Amino acid sequence: MHQQKRQLELVKGNLPVFVFPTELIFYADDQSTHKQVLTLYNPYEFALKFKVLCTTPNKYVVVDAAGAVKPQCCVDIVIRHKDVRSCHYGVIDKFRLQVSEQSERKALGKKEVVATLLPSAKEQQKEEEEKRIKEPLSDSLFFEQSFQPGLITMAIFRT
Repeated sequence: MHQQKRQLELVKGNLPVFVFPTELIFYADDQSTHKQVLTLYNPYEFALKFKVLCTTPNKYVVVDAAGAVKPQCCVDIVIRHKDVRSCHYGVIDKFRLQVSEQSERKALGKKEVVATLLPSAKEQQKEEEEKRIKEPLSDSLFFEQSFQPGLITMAIFRT
């Protein structure tokens, strides 16, 4: 049964791909963020080969953009932003990681990772804090839970 399910996933091309993180944020004013690492995990009992594609390859250097991952192992993929200019602030780029079995050409699965260049880490934190403060509480749902032996009740309050 397990083998049949695996074969079905392989044929459909929707094998789950495990990558962390799923989002890369580069900050123009923090050079330490210009180089980041994606980790590709292979939880399967067979080897995978991978390929990294990008919507804007002229803005990034991908070290080892293709390779292999042994069964139940992982690999780190280094991505370096090489075009840090203000005209790229806020632009969302995408990386696609495609995986296939060692002996096959057809992609068995894929995962997309978004990448964004922002002007400043401090500015980003400030904007997020302002957003949290300004978020209207009237759109929030608050739940009250009370416990009585043998009975669980829940009241919902809208503000």
